[in-house]
Amino acid sequence: MPGDARVLAPGAGDFPLSDRLAHVVRDAARALTRDLTARLASQGVSFGHWAFLRILWEKDGLTQRELSEQAGVMEPTTAAALKAMEELGYVARRQLPENRKNVYVHLTPKGRALRARLEPMAVAVNKAAVRGVDPSDVAACRRVLLGILGNLKA
Repeated sequence: MPGDARVLAPGAGDFPLSDRLAHVVRDAARALTRDLTARLASQGVSFGHWAFLRILWEKDGLTQRELSEQAGVMEPTTAAALKAMEELGYVARRQLPENRKNVYVHLTPKGRALRARLEPMAVAVNKAAVRGVDPSDVAACRRVLLGILGNLKA
């Protein structure tokens, strides 16, 4: 069986289950998340809030629904996170008088200011993760993962 086929084929002889692609990707994602979570916690920011902050730093003023879709979480999860973020002073939720149906989420100055402290932490996690790995291998890995994401998007 070709080397890469064993990664995909269940019951492929002596190939350990933990070495299959999905398991390795999951373990790598968990390690990246664990490292970033610890760094964010040192600034009093949860990993759950990080996801919404990142999206809003790129496009402020999204509706709560758009934010849920971009973060890939259910609307009740987003509503609970935004309530906490509002209490922390990171965001403000507003409705337009002419459209009370949509709730728009805007960063506050405090929420915008977090970017300067938090983004370098994410960069540091990424640098630590690829330390000692050939840049061409990192680029190939990124291309492959993006291909996998494209293949599996619904």
